[in-house]
Order: sequence, then C-alpha cells, then structure tokens
Amino acid sequence: MPNLHTKGSKTRKRSKSKGDISILILTFVLAAFGVVAIYSASRYVAKTQYGDEWYFVKKQLIGLFLGTLSMLFCARVDYTKLKGGKIRWVCLILPIVLLALVFVPGLGKTNYGATRWIGIGGITLQPSELAKYGFVVFAAAYMSDDMGKIRTFKGALPVLVSGGVICLLIMLEPNMSVTMCVGLLMLAMLFLGGMQVKHFLIIFIPAMLAVPVMIIAEPYRLSRLSAFLDPWENPKGEGYQLIQSLYALGNGGWFGTGLFNSRQKYRFLPFAESDFILSIIGEELGFVGVFVLFLLCALLIFRGIKTAAKAKDFFSFLISVGIILVYGIQTVINALVVSGSIPPTGLPLPLISSGNTSLIITMSSMGVLYSVSTKT
Repeated sequence: MPNLHTKGSKTRKRSKSKGDISILILTFVLAAFGVVAIYSASRYVAKTQYGDEWYFVKKQLIGLFLGTLSMLFCARVDYTKLKGGKIRWVCLILPIVLLALVFVPGLGKTNYGATRWIGIGGITLQPSELAKYGFVVFAAAYMSDDMGKIRTFKGALPVLVSGGVICLLIMLEPNMSVTMCVGLLMLAMLFLGGMQVKHFLIIFIPAMLAVPVMIIAEPYRLSRLSAFLDPWENPKGEGYQLIQSLYALGNGGWFGTGLFNSRQKYRFLPFAESDFILSIIGEELGFVGVFVLFLLCALLIFRGIKTAAKAKDFFSFLISVGIILVYGIQTVINALVVSGSIPPTGLPLPLISSGNTSLIITMSSMGVLYSVSTKT
C-alpha cells in the first residue's frame, strides 16, 4: 500500500506539472487564424499601396513566430520571479519610460494624428501594449505582499498612482480606448485585491464621471459620439466607418460570403486588417463564424479564470486575473465597437488584428498564464 500511495502521489505531481495545455493551444490557434484573416482583409490594400499582397501577412508571420517562441519561453520560466522587488519595479518603470519616449522628436511615430509608437530603424514598438501587462505584474506583486494594506486608502496609493501615470501618458498620445482599458483593469484589480467597497466607490464614481468630461474636452471624440448616436447624420465623415462595418456584418448573414470573398475590404472599410478585422470576419464567415471565434475566445478566458481560481497563492491569483482581464476587456470592447454598441474607437482585437507588438506581448502573457497553471 505505501508503494501504491507513493506512485499515486508521483502521478498526481507529474499531472500537475503539465499545466493547462489548452491555454497554449487556444492562443496559437487564434493567432494562426488571425494571420489568415489578415491576409483576406489586407491583400487588396497591400497590393495597391505597397505592391505586395502579402505585405501585412509577412509582418504578422514574424510576430507569430516570435510570439510563439516567447510564449513557450515564458511557459517554462518560473513566473514567481516576477514578484521580486527589483523585477516588479522594472516591469512598471520600463513601460512608463517608453511611454514618455513616444513624445521625443525623432523617436515617436505619428499616424492619423496620434503618436503611439516608438520607431528605431525598421522596428516599431507600441509601449501601451507593454504597459498594460507591466502594470499587472507590479499591482499583483505589491498587493500580494500584504493582503491587509490594500484595505486602507493609503495602502492602495502605489497601485492608484502607477495606474494613473500610465493612463495619463496614454491619454496624451492620445489613445482614449487603451486609457479606458487600463483604467478598468486598475479598478478590477483593486477590487479583487481586497479594497474596501467605500474606498472603491470613492475612486470608481469620479472615474466614471471623468469619461464624459474627456469626451467633451476633445472635439473629435464628441464627433465620434455623435456618429455613434446617428451615423447617417454624417455618412461620409465620422459615421462612415461604423456604417461600412455594419454593411459588412449585415452582408455576412448567417454563414457569410465565403473566406476571401469580402467586398468591404476593397477600401470601403478603413483599418480592415486591424481595428475592424472582426467586420471582415463577420462578412466572410457570417454569424456562425463569429460565434465560433468568440466561443474560442470565451474558452481561453474560462481557462484563465479556472487557473486563477486554483492558484496556489494570492500573487498567482492576481497575475492570472490581470492577464485574462487585459485580454477579455480588449476583446469585448473591440466587439462592441465593431457592432456599433459603443462609440467607435481604435482598439485591435487581441491575437487576431494586425500588429506585432500586441501579438507578441499577448502570446507571452499567455505563456505566463500557463506557467501559473503548472503550479496550481
């Protein structure tokens, strides 16, 4: 009997060490599907604008390759090292420095009136993508040191200040959509970290009141709100993108027009390969295709929540929740924008939309999530 008990213990130990492999599989499947969707959505624009219909796909394949390597590396590394005093500060300060460098002439790259990227040679980096996960690491490490201190307003200040600084720098780019993602992430982590309800409401209510103020403060945001309420009021201006997105989704019907057969990608729908790639997917694969896609996304989120629920300690719980919150919040907001449920804003669909920075960092974070699952 002792031998059987020992053998059973070893079997359970080996089983646990494997972790939740579905996290890695789902991440790779979604990212690989994104490459196919990007080819379909971008090949006409890439051919006419760059003379190569594979232009965006080649860049995304590089991101998929580097992202897969990074994900597998992070899956094997001991994530608990991120809790270390020096590493947590590096994870917070480095993205903040990079966000500040965006505004340095010669380094910051401006596109469509927004300066959100750092360009060195042929390499472009979007610091806000790194900042989201850097904040998760810092907040998880800080709050897990002493579960009691977050219940005081003073104890919560480091998380509030760090999140506030990141939000301010991203807002100045300007990028209100990512600012709202970071803001929602910060509030959610504070709540899950154990902040008292009265302190949470003191932060939450002013934050919600600040949203309409930020919209009114910038004329272009007010125009977008107006276009959301009635896109046909200005169908060739602010309402154009939303109308074309709805055309694409409506044209898809139940089963779509067929892969590679979208009409809206022929320069009718702007940013078809990035922010509005879901519209092209809906047009080509229909409601059923979009449903299956979001079923996979929901399954990935569920596996992340399950990993967090089984976490061995508070740090593991918080970092798991933070990673899946970043992915979930951005996925939901992108879907709501594309379907016209909230005002239009530039926010890619993670793992699917064109963009190497987002793809590599998101896949890396899923590697960390898998690493947590190996120690539940």
